Amino acid sequence: MRKLTYYVASTIDGFIASEDGSVDFFPVGGDHGPAIIAQYPETLPTKVREALGIDQRNRYFDTVLMGRKTHDFGVRTGTSSPYAHLRQFVVSTTLPESPDPAVQLIAADPLAKVRELKREDGLGIWLCGGGELAQVLLPEIDQIFLKLYPMVLGQGRPLFGAGPRLPEAAKFRVITSRVFEDGVAFMKYTRIR
Repeated sequence: MRKLTYYVASTIDGFIASEDGSVDFFPVGGDHGPAIIAQYPETLPTKVREALGIDQRNRYFDTVLMGRKTHDFGVRTGTSSPYAHLRQFVVSTTLPESPDPAVQLIAADPLAKVRELKREDGLGIWLCGGGELAQVLLPEIDQIFLKLYPMVLGQGRPLFGAGPRLPEAAKFRVITSRVFEDGVAFMKYTRIR
């Protein structure tokens, strides 16, 4: 069965974006980027992959899920199909139709859709964001790959949204961790079921 992995960047106070959805406060450069990209090249948007000359096959993920706000960030940067090298899904109850022919819309019951996707053959499923969708999909998240930046934002969009309280804590354990010279920690967690 395929795994759903929430692969995301966060500040140490748990924010994945500013209030307006921007992520430009995350520093670019340093030694963490090339190392992580080498391992997960499919997590770069298609335009960035092309600009960097990256044409490696998908290694870990072949499907990406994103919420409407996360997808809107791509639209603001000039693309309605940000991950053309992956099978793309946008979860939204407000979009009247798919924003792009290459992007499938999930308008209702994202948990059921994820369960269906997990039963298919293929590589892993990447939950790209955002926090509200991660909160909804938490029962099906098998892994969390967290790029933890050594900064405090103070406010913004939280890692897991502001959803309802869970009946019990969702527990994970660290399977690998690495701290880079630039201070970014890359933590991989697996679900304890």
